Amino acid sequence: MDKHFKSVLALSIAFVIGCGFNSMANSNGAVSKIAVVDIPQVVAQSTQVKNLKAEHDKKKNEMIQFMNKAKSEVDAQTDINKKKEIAKKYEKELAVKREAAAKDYTKKLAQIDKDITAVITKQAQSMGYDMVLAKTSVLYGGDNITDTIIKNVK
Repeated sequence: MDKHFKSVLALSIAFVIGCGFNSMANSNGAVSKIAVVDIPQVVAQSTQVKNLKAEHDKKKNEMIQFMNKAKSEVDAQTDINKKKEIAKKYEKELAVKREAAAKDYTKKLAQIDKDITAVITKQAQSMGYDMVLAKTSVLYGGDNITDTIIKNVK
């Protein structure tokens, strides 16, 4: 879970930085109005992210229950060949469930990333900013608009 989340977050940050450098290159020496956003803070406050985490935890608990049921059924079997057959069946089912859950999680996380990026872009443009950088990549300067973004992110 965290691995996918971090990779999508890193891509978002790279996108925002790239847009900022592109904007600077096109400015022809004009002074740019720059904003910074604490992306991890925005993500942590997002209702969509909280809902996704809750859904992920629910699916994880369902998988644990599934594995416990499978173990009970395998343990209850006395015939060794039957045990192996039932265990294989449950292993296949579990692999399918895990793959489906991972695909669903990745898809939803990518959509959340798009939604947050769209909110940041729209809000920054409406406030007259030429560039938005991730706060983690800025040592000094820029107007911190994180609180405004948090209010507008679902």
